[in-house]
Amino acid sequence: MPDVLGPDLDVLFCGINPGLYSAWSGHHFARPGNRFWPALHAASLTPRLLAPQEQHLLPGLGLGITNLVDRATARADELTREELRAGGRALAAKLRVHRPRVLAVLGVTAYRQAFARPRARIGPQPPEDAVAEVPVWVLPNPSGLNAHWTTRGIAAELRRMCAAHGIAPAARTRQSFSEQGAAPPPLGGESA
Repeated sequence: MPDVLGPDLDVLFCGINPGLYSAWSGHHFARPGNRFWPALHAASLTPRLLAPQEQHLLPGLGLGITNLVDRATARADELTREELRAGGRALAAKLRVHRPRVLAVLGVTAYRQAFARPRARIGPQPPEDAVAEVPVWVLPNPSGLNAHWTTRGIAAELRRMCAAHGIAPAARTRQSFSEQGAAPPPLGGESA
């Protein structure tokens, strides 16, 4: 599945790997029940709830998406430690080229294995754990299989990450949507 990248990214979201539904559709976080898109909107990172097939709009909002591992699986626990470690090295190479302000890894268990950080927790990682000099924030996996986190909880963690890194997503929203030929949100915004 191709990455969603652009210049001057504020946040590069890194999923674990494509699920079978996402791989089939060609869109990140496409399975119904995945909370990625609703959480982005609830955190005001998008002006309205985007559908997975609108992922091409993200770079205009300062957001991008990649995966640690390209191989599609039904569940992330089907990946090997070697695949995750190799994915961590490939991700570091992407970060050296694209230089986002922050790397947001979606899944603490995969992050722990990919970067040999067994004690990592959700939230900001220590400065010495930056990947290719890009600060890391670990977020909950938004998969519907992760019942421990709600959309509201994931959105709160996204807002915390943006506040910590001085990211004001609303500043790009209306302008970038009009530049891309997409309908901007109503002035009052839309609710989730």
